[in-house]
Amino acid sequence: MVQVKDNPLQLRVPDVGETDAWVALLGARQGEGGREVIRRSIELARAAHEGQRRASGEPYLSHVLAVAEIVADLGLDHETVAAAVLHDVIEDSDYTVEDLEELFGETIARLVDGVTKMAVMHDYEGGDSRERRNRQNAESLRKLLLAMVEDIRVVLIKLADRLHNMRTLGFLDPERQQRIARETLDIFAPLANRLGIWQLKWELEDLSLRYIEPADYKRIASLLEERRLDREQYIQQVVSRLQRELARVGIRAEVTGRPKHIYSIWKKMQRKGVPFSEIYDVRAVRILVDDVTACYAALGVVHSLWRHIPKEFDDYIATPKENNYQSLHTAVIGPLGKVLEVQIRTHEMHEHAELGVAAHWAYKEGGADSALAQKINWLRQLLEWKEEETDAGDFISRFKSEVFEDRVYVFTPAGKVVDLPMGATPLDFAYYIHTDVGHRCRGAKVDGNIVPLTYTLKTGQQVEILTSRHGHPSRDWLNPSLGYLRTSRARAKVRAWFKQQDQGKNISEGRAILDRELRRLGLQEIRTQELAERFGFQRGDELLAAIGRGEVTNAQIAGAAQDRLMSRRAEQQPEPPLRRERGGERSAGRGIHILGVGDLMTNLARCCHPVPNDPIVGYITRGRGVTIHRQDCPNVLRLQQQHAERLIEVSWSESEPDTYPVDIRIVAYDRRGLLRDITALLSNEKINVLALTTTTSRKDLTASIRLTMEISDIGQLSRILTRLDQLPNVVEVRREGGGGPGRVVPPLH
Repeated sequence: MVQVKDNPLQLRVPDVGETDAWVALLGARQGEGGREVIRRSIELARAAHEGQRRASGEPYLSHVLAVAEIVADLGLDHETVAAAVLHDVIEDSDYTVEDLEELFGETIARLVDGVTKMAVMHDYEGGDSRERRNRQNAESLRKLLLAMVEDIRVVLIKLADRLHNMRTLGFLDPERQQRIARETLDIFAPLANRLGIWQLKWELEDLSLRYIEPADYKRIASLLEERRLDREQYIQQVVSRLQRELARVGIRAEVTGRPKHIYSIWKKMQRKGVPFSEIYDVRAVRILVDDVTACYAALGVVHSLWRHIPKEFDDYIATPKENNYQSLHTAVIGPLGKVLEVQIRTHEMHEHAELGVAAHWAYKEGGADSALAQKINWLRQLLEWKEEETDAGDFISRFKSEVFEDRVYVFTPAGKVVDLPMGATPLDFAYYIHTDVGHRCRGAKVDGNIVPLTYTLKTGQQVEILTSRHGHPSRDWLNPSLGYLRTSRARAKVRAWFKQQDQGKNISEGRAILDRELRRLGLQEIRTQELAERFGFQRGDELLAAIGRGEVTNAQIAGAAQDRLMSRRAEQQPEPPLRRERGGERSAGRGIHILGVGDLMTNLARCCHPVPNDPIVGYITRGRGVTIHRQDCPNVLRLQQQHAERLIEVSWSESEPDTYPVDIRIVAYDRRGLLRDITALLSNEKINVLALTTTTSRKDLTASIRLTMEISDIGQLSRILTRLDQLPNVVEVRREGGGGPGRVVPPLH
């Protein structure tokens, strides 16, 4: 169902004597001098690609001529068409950039060189590591963006090249078809969309779907074909009536049926989870008028004829899309009670919607218009982020988030529209405006109301950032569990700020953060050097500096500490005796292994509440089986002196229960609603609270809250402690048991 223009130019490669006639058709708008340049480019390409054939068996020249035709259809100049003809010459022959510059001039040579550099997003096969592939992809993306920024015509040629490759994809093996189609849908179709070239975008999407989801594609295509006659008759009736009514009120208009593309139908079916029979907007018409006033007048005519469907009207003329798309969209209950979509726009808006930046090409006049300038600024911005980001994978994710994720559109106080990824916060907005604004941000107003910096922005809101004179970023902003920053661009700016700080200060800050986190988790026995090795650092100071710069988060510290505890447990596991008179090694309740003893029940000690991977020891009680304590529990230290013979070796079994009880101590300045906020946070995190007691001191107005909750592992505990620590008036949050008052905390080494 993808309709490709049936043009004789695509049917065969012209013979040497037919080149002039072919150029006359291709370059009808190029002028005599332009047609001569195109003719010479064809002759050079013919010689350069002599003997080369495509997978279809056609001469390779057929491909470059087809690409040139697509570029010509976009209305681009003769230099771009000639560069399209020559776009594979450097890669596939002995010709160099210098040769092309001598033969065709600097501009065409630069365009061809730019397209050659845009061999991006290859499928790196073989034994390459993931990190190496990321580095290669990031560098290729950088070249792509750089090429686009230097001359936007480069990417237009590349999109035309990809479109013709997709049109002839059927000659490749299925695996390559899937790979290339997925790459097209992920990279090239969104780029065409961001550059506003709808004509290329829809065809790239439909062709990609044909190979990615062939069954769905064929089914939708057949259903559209079955209803085509009825739909065309219905649309013709609607068009005729609209033409009569618009003429009656004096509006000059061109009314046509608007094709609904297969990919957009499939996407809507996936998004809404409905079958094809419940997609009602396959009937659509487009009205083209002379000016903006006529657009709104035509809208009035449409709404006077048929009932408008509430919430199905979009005014993209007053508020254009990010790619400068402008149009009025409405949906009505048309004849026979069927839903009908109507688009209304001027002829100029329609040209821009179909051709995007190509419709606004102004190199001949010496510069680009504002629409083109905005897109080039967007591309330059991506390049700036590449310079900030040292990690290749982060740059790729950042590129994808900027080009492909759903967007939200918010306003500055001055009314400027800011485009952000879905889920962005006021802090993301601040860093988008300016790095310094982000660093000094201390609050935000949304639609005039103070909101937290973790607030999720919504389209249409006005955002105002409140700054301090000498502010700086907080390391909490880099903690994903706190939700301050959602965009990788803003996180990179914060990390860059911390990297620039004094190394000694970073080590000091990192030591304080690590000390606090391990103390909160009750894991002071873990040494800094042990954790450093877990992160691949040779010295503990290197880890501390990384923590101070924000490169290692609390969650990563907790995960590494847990891994170290598991390794230590494995190292300390004694060899089992060769013979046992009874029992052997037995799993006894609550996921505990008791070595050499059978038929004993176990209980977790209430004084220290051990959790999985904590170092533990068992104490044989009188009548209550074995009580399991943390090895650093103060009670165990006392029992080692008084009843050492009743202490036995135990370890965690592989079949651990899902959750374990943990005691938490919260110290806060007392305020109304404190307990409510704590329990609400735990409820939102789906944490089960087993017990809770609170004591308030009237002398210093502090509240001491002890609660017992069920957690699954150390990582979850770290996240919960961090979230509790962020509540207003909270002074300290720590895990109790083994690390409580009276115990000497060993220094970090």
